[in-house]
Amino acid sequence: MKFIFAITLFITVIFCQNVTGQATNNSTTETSIDKSIEKAMAETGIVGIGASVIIDKKVAWTKGYGYADKENKIPFSPSTLMNIASITKTFTGVCIMKAVEEGKVSLDEDINNYLPFKVINPYFPDEKITLRHLATHTSGLTDRSPVYGDSTYYYDGNKAEPLGEFLKNYFSQDGRYYSKDNFLNAKPGTRRDYSNIGAGLAGYIIELKTGKKLNGYAKDHIFKPLKMNNSGWALNEINLNNHTKLYEKKGSSIVQVPLYEVTTYPDGGIRTSVEELSKFFISLLNEGQYEKTRILKKETVEEMLRFQYTETNKPDNVNPKKLNQGIFWATKLGGTRIGHNGSDPGVRTFMLSDLNKEFAVIVFFNTSLNEEDEGKFFDIYEKLYQYAQDLKAKQTIRR
Repeated sequence: MKFIFAITLFITVIFCQNVTGQATNNSTTETSIDKSIEKAMAETGIVGIGASVIIDKKVAWTKGYGYADKENKIPFSPSTLMNIASITKTFTGVCIMKAVEEGKVSLDEDINNYLPFKVINPYFPDEKITLRHLATHTSGLTDRSPVYGDSTYYYDGNKAEPLGEFLKNYFSQDGRYYSKDNFLNAKPGTRRDYSNIGAGLAGYIIELKTGKKLNGYAKDHIFKPLKMNNSGWALNEINLNNHTKLYEKKGSSIVQVPLYEVTTYPDGGIRTSVEELSKFFISLLNEGQYEKTRILKKETVEEMLRFQYTETNKPDNVNPKKLNQGIFWATKLGGTRIGHNGSDPGVRTFMLSDLNKEFAVIVFFNTSLNEEDEGKFFDIYEKLYQYAQDLKAKQTIRR
């Protein structure tokens, strides 16, 4: 979600330079994938991994490695539950688009027409901010540390601050968290700045306009239709016996991270499994449909996934060929992949497809690494992506 975003962004940029345009020179087998992943886990201390490969909108391979509970030797499997950090934003995006379908919100309406308090950028007080701005990270709202950061995580069952109360205090001029530094000196739409709190605000608007908490709205329109029966937005919605423990590498030691919830849950609160997330991802790659179940109209998904930045309509700090954005959906790795990834304490997640939506990889890690080992996450993801590419090529040859 947010806790190592700056580091991750830096590593992603460096990694992109290495993998963009990389060809598959050697056929990747399941055995070689197993060996590569197990070697990386041994070298880094990653405790548990779950992964799936999607080919032509169907799961072609899925597997777990290591442990969901190291102490009790419980294996990590594709059905192991874990919080997925910022991949949650894609669920918030679907909730937004469902509310658009229902006529309850518009992507281009001033958000102040939806809110019980005012959100006004003091540098551009006459400019409206829209849901489209929030969902494409061009709103001019920024995550100010330390108000937005570690203090929004609640561990060991402690109750998080209510979302609406936090947002009001952050954005209202008389709020206890208010500062001009909560805003960029940039007109909405003119600068991209990844904003977790903007996602929190977007989710809150959906709650206000649908009359349902986001977890309930998602349950009605995503979890139930897709039979994601074990997924939820809060710890009390899931079976904790199926939830992985979380770990963090500190020096040469691996320590356990207590389970937590977050105040701004629309930006990173969902708990699901590789198995169930695959259904959701397939539905987006397949124009809103998983098998016989449709969660959004085809045209709604097209708008959600459409690249919003063009050469004539883009933020000043973005090259659309390298980075583009849908509704909480983005290109990654130098513009070579689409989807989302996520990072939180004890969590690293990837949900990315090739640009043509022909093959995709989902991978969960239940361990945070230190800065020097962070690139291993991308190495493992890339090996899985190459494996997916090879499986796709083999299927094409058979036809």
